[in-house]
Amino acid sequence: MPNLLFICSRNQWRSPTAENIYKNVFGVEARSAGTEPSARVHVSQKMIDWADIIFVMEQKHKQRLRDKYSLNTEVIVLDIPDEYQYG
Repeated sequence: MPNLLFICSRNQWRSPTAENIYKNVFGVEARSAGTEPSARVHVSQKMIDWADIIFVMEQKHKQRLRDKYSLNTEVIVLDIPDEYQYG
């Protein structure tokens, strides 16, 4: 069962939407978090270690993860700008 982690800035719209889409897919575990201090759920090293694949919404999120955490997990940039509301 792959563990998927979705990351955006504040964990309000983009990453929770992706988590919600994938949480009901059989055989997949999905979580979401944000990189900003004001994030609803803030990303942690424990979450990164849990993930088999990390999806970030923008390149800046990948860079923030690289700057702050030890990454041994594939990080995929989805290039989804912060223009979308939840859902």
